[in-house]
Amino acid sequence: MLIVLLAFATFVSSCKRTEKLVEQGRYDEAIAYATKKLSGKKRKKEKHVKGLERAFDKATRRDMDRIAQLEKRPGSEERIVEVYRHIRERQERVEPLLPLLSKNGYYAEFKFVRVNELENAALDKAAAALYDEAQQLLTDAERGDKYAARKAHRKLDKINGYVGNYKDVRDLKYHARTLGTTHILFEMKNNAQVVLPQEFEKEVLRMGTDELDGGWNRFHLTPPVEETVDFKVRMNITQIDVSPERIKEREYVDSKEIQDGFDYVLDENGNVLKDTLGNDITVPRNVLIRARVTEIFQSKAAIVGGHLEYIDVKNNDLVKSTPISVEAIFENYASSFRGDRRALSRDSRNRCDTQPLPFPADVDLLLDAAEQMKPIVKKEILYSKLI
Repeated sequence: MLIVLLAFATFVSSCKRTEKLVEQGRYDEAIAYATKKLSGKKRKKEKHVKGLERAFDKATRRDMDRIAQLEKRPGSEERIVEVYRHIRERQERVEPLLPLLSKNGYYAEFKFVRVNELENAALDKAAAALYDEAQQLLTDAERGDKYAARKAHRKLDKINGYVGNYKDVRDLKYHARTLGTTHILFEMKNNAQVVLPQEFEKEVLRMGTDELDGGWNRFHLTPPVEETVDFKVRMNITQIDVSPERIKEREYVDSKEIQDGFDYVLDENGNVLKDTLGNDITVPRNVLIRARVTEIFQSKAAIVGGHLEYIDVKNNDLVKSTPISVEAIFENYASSFRGDRRALSRDSRNRCDTQPLPFPADVDLLLDAAEQMKPIVKKEILYSKLI
């Protein structure tokens, strides 16, 4: 009895849910729920059949009324396309269930809209409207408004989703891309009191622009011939310091007591004592051994610093300035010893037998600094979001 009551309660609840959704104007949710309940069922419940019929009819009427209202408003072409697509998707959801007959013999009727022709006409109108808007925006872009060019490109791109190969959209998109692209020149300026080697600038400029190019930005490492530069990103070097060659020495002694042979135990008369088995009695001979360790620590560093500056070329305005500093460091540890190797501690043994190295030239350290600077500059440009 309990199972029967639960089944009846579930049936009533599901029927009421469809009706409630329809009453709330949530027609597409009601359709989705009803089609789920009816799909694959041989004996279809009349409540679900009627619920689907009612929700479908109301949804279609609502959308057709909406289209009639939108047709009176200029600039509604894209929204009309969306409504027609919604109608088509709804009809495609219901169509596999037709003819729809309940187990009690109720035959549901659905009035389908001949949506293909209407949708195609709406697509043509939407494409035409977008095309006109894009042309107006391109007129502004030709006067120097890059954002108008980018907006025009988006509208032209939408046309491809409505009508393929529409007029000269491909050529206009290329034109919009050209007008909307921001050209950025990366350059270096040395305003420090020290002359940088020529290889330094070449090394920094070798960072490549593949990662920087993207969207509407195009980076150049040399002034472009055909395009006008819109922004400059300048690495303004204001600090170049190369430290002198530094050598620090330290000496210390490792010592250890070890067994080095043995001595005989003598009696009062100077004779070797014997144990109970007649063997000579001996004692270990301990000696203290030493090793003198000499440590040499070599160091030299080069610091290159300045500011990464973003300049609006049109107004010659400094938009942003970010401090950048890198340090290339040479360090070497050498260690040697004199004395008995056995006296060395484990740490001393691990460090010994290493030799001092020649100090790098100033130019080599500066080139190391340039190598470090490239990824820092690139990362800062990528995340600046100013251009």
